Amino acid sequence: MPPMSVSSLADLLKEVPLFSECSKKELRNLSRRAHERHVPPGQVLVHEGDAGDSFYVVVVGLAEVHRGGQKVGVVGPGDFFGDLALLDPAPRNATVTARTAMDVVVLDRAEFDAVTADSPGFVRELLVGLAHRLRGLDARAAD
Repeated sequence: MPPMSVSSLADLLKEVPLFSECSKKELRNLSRRAHERHVPPGQVLVHEGDAGDSFYVVVVGLAEVHRGGQKVGVVGPGDFFGDLALLDPAPRNATVTARTAMDVVVLDRAEFDAVTADSPGFVRELLVGLAHRLRGLDARAAD
């Protein structure tokens, strides 16, 4: 996969609820700190129970999500996981394993922390995005 442009990465991040309220400038800043990674089939991206320290967006490919040894879902292009690990190093609540070859965008907590330290307004926008994410989860739980 050819490297994504900062603008393309910013567009991808804009679709993540946590970042939905961020400005284009802030999304470009985040994008400059993210990196792309190729993942071969069968590789585990995150392990259930490990401390979370990275966020992932799937660009190409599929991964299976297992919780307590049971398959609970599949993630594919445009899907993301680990966003809350940027805010809280709580243990991962699932294991995610590449089913096919994958290309993902990864944002590590250290890089994310550098962005938040540089921009207090960014933190407020993250909180609004987090509130949207929680409302969405709450609405799904009510159905």
